[in-house]
Amino acid sequence: MKKTLIALAAVAATGAAFAQSSVTLYGVADVALTKSTDTSAAVMSAGALNNGTSRWGVRGTEDLGGGLKAGFNFEQGLSLGDGSISTAGAGDFGRAAWMNLSGGFGDLRLGRSLTPSFYGIAAWELTGTANYSVVGSQFGFLNTRSSAQLMYTSPSMAGFSVSFAHVLKGNNVVGAVAATATTPAVAGVERARNNLNAIYRNGPIVVAFAYDKVQDAEAGKSLGGSYDFGGFKLAGSVMDPSGVAKGFTLGGSTTMGPVTLTLDVARDTEAKDTDLLVEAKYALSKRTFTYAAIVRDGKGEDTKNFNHLALGVRHNF
Repeated sequence: MKKTLIALAAVAATGAAFAQSSVTLYGVADVALTKSTDTSAAVMSAGALNNGTSRWGVRGTEDLGGGLKAGFNFEQGLSLGDGSISTAGAGDFGRAAWMNLSGGFGDLRLGRSLTPSFYGIAAWELTGTANYSVVGSQFGFLNTRSSAQLMYTSPSMAGFSVSFAHVLKGNNVVGAVAATATTPAVAGVERARNNLNAIYRNGPIVVAFAYDKVQDAEAGKSLGGSYDFGGFKLAGSVMDPSGVAKGFTLGGSTTMGPVTLTLDVARDTEAKDTDLLVEAKYALSKRTFTYAAIVRDGKGEDTKNFNHLALGVRHNF
């Protein structure tokens, strides 16, 4: 791991020396004081009640000529509590590890990356896909990330764009279980995966469709949108992820100077489960803001509801 960091630091330090290329070191530092029902207060920086997961990354592009560019992105999560790595489920650079080719034809990305369905939902979601987003906690983003993903994004045409991603069978093993002292290992089954979005942006209007399908399994779908009235934004969606959850979201966000207030509701109509978020953000600068979030985590009619509170600060660099 130390060798990897040294190598990336060397790349970042020398990237400017290459003609028509650039390498950027970036990241997020996010820390919050959190309290949930039946749990003690704690400081978190990579948890469900942070605005975002603390992380660092390096990305770069090279102009190949003729309008063609090559690029890459490596991103790693981390904890400000103890300095440990947050892997997002896959390796040291589990948040991103991909390269791309882009030009007039669009963008072709290969590797571990966020999915088209995530970008489709993010197009209208009011919190900027915060960790405590009730859209995310109630329904997920259909599938947030995929490894070994082949993804194509079209150019925007009159405000309309599409993205499509495919994971080959050999890169997606479903149902594998490691052996334990009492049970044997389960090999799992290879299943291809398709994921896509279709996004329309025109002035204050955003409408996005998202789709995720694992071979021989139920597809997940989402249709959502937002309208910016100028100082006030309204957003809503119909959500049908794979599995038993199904429902809708509705919320609004208003900005008054440096303050942004958001109210968002996500209702699972199958489980009769309603999640509610109240968020306040205060901009200290273009890159730093403080936030307060109150989340009511509904658990249906017959189980206990949970309440969560977070007071935090986020700095983007």
